[in-house]
Amino acid sequence: MRVLLACLMTGVAFGANGAELRDVRVWAGPDSTRVVFDLDATAIHNIFTLENPSRVVVDLRDTHRAGALAAQLEGKGLVQRVRSGPQEGGALRVVLDLSASARPKTFALQPNDSYGYRVVVDLASAAPAAVTAPPLPRPELAEKPIVIAIDAGHGGEDPGARSRRGLREKDVSLALARRLATMVNGEPGLHAVLVRDGDYYVELRDRIRKAQDAQADLFISIHANSYRDPSVRGTAVYVLSPKGATSEHAALLANRENMSDLIGGVETDNRDDQTMAVLADIFQTSALEASHDAGGRLLESMSRVNTLQRTRVQQASFVVLKSASFPSVLVETAFLTNEREERLLRDPSYQDKLARSMLEG
Repeated sequence: MRVLLACLMTGVAFGANGAELRDVRVWAGPDSTRVVFDLDATAIHNIFTLENPSRVVVDLRDTHRAGALAAQLEGKGLVQRVRSGPQEGGALRVVLDLSASARPKTFALQPNDSYGYRVVVDLASAAPAAVTAPPLPRPELAEKPIVIAIDAGHGGEDPGARSRRGLREKDVSLALARRLATMVNGEPGLHAVLVRDGDYYVELRDRIRKAQDAQADLFISIHANSYRDPSVRGTAVYVLSPKGATSEHAALLANRENMSDLIGGVETDNRDDQTMAVLADIFQTSALEASHDAGGRLLESMSRVNTLQRTRVQQASFVVLKSASFPSVLVETAFLTNEREERLLRDPSYQDKLARSMLEG
C-alpha cells in the first residue's frame, strides 16, 4: 500500500507540473506570419483576439515557461512582440502584439523526427485587399513569356537535410533558386516566379497552386541530397511516378521529401487523395512526357558541372510534382553529406555554375 500510495503521489506531482513551453519561433512569409510554440508535452490551448491595439492571446492550460525562455521576445512580420506570463489555475498566457489586425488559425502537432510537441498559430492579415487599377491592355501581337516556377525546397520550420558542418538544405535551395530566377529573368521571353523567396514554409500542395496561379509552363523544385554513406555524391533529376519508384533510393527520397508537411507544420486532415490520384493519371500523358524531356536536358547540362548520381531521369511519387497542368521536375543538386560537394555548395561561384547549368538545361 505504501508503494502504491507513493506512486500515486508521484503521478499527481508530475501531473501538476504540466507542460513546459521551451521555445517560441516566429516565421514571416509574404502572405502570413507563423508563430510556433515548442512544448515538452501536449497542452490544451485556447485563442482569442483583442483590438485597440491588435493582439492575439493564446492560453496554454497547465503550462509553465522554461526558465531560460524570456518573458518578452521580438517578433517578425505581423507580430511585433511576444509576451508571456502565468495565469491563475496553472495556465500560461502568451500575448502576440500585432502591427495590424489578423485572422488567427491554430492547431497542435504531435512529435516527429525533427520536433517535439508544437502548437502553431498562423496569422493572415485581416485588412481588406487593396483596390488596384485594371491592367493595361496588352498589344495583340505580344507573346506571353515562358513562365518558370522555381521552388526552393523546405524552408522555415523544415530545414531539410543538414551537413555535419551545419549547412542546411533550405538555405542552399533558396540561394540556388534566387540565382536561377535572376538568370531566367535575364533571358528574353522567359519569366521566373519564386515559389518561396524567404525563410518560411510553404505547404507542398500550395507550391503547386502558386505555380498554377502564375500560369507556369515549367515547375522546377530545387533540393540538396543526403545519405547515410558520405561517399555517395552526384546530381540527380526526378519526375513524378504514379505507380512506383525507379529505385529504392528514389522511394526513400520521395518519402523523406513528402514528410516536409509534417515537419514544416501543416494542420492534419483528410487530404484529397482521390483528387491527387486523378491528377497523377492525367500527368501520365503529355505533361509527363515533357517532364522526362526537360529532366533529360537538365541532366545533360548539369553533368558539365558535377558528377551525375544517376545518368537517367528517375521517377518517384513526389507530392510536390503532382500537377496536371505543366511539366515538373525535382533536382537534387548535390549531397550535403559528401564533404567535397558540401564544400562546393557553400561556394557562391559554384552556386552560379549550378544555376547556369539549370538555365541552359
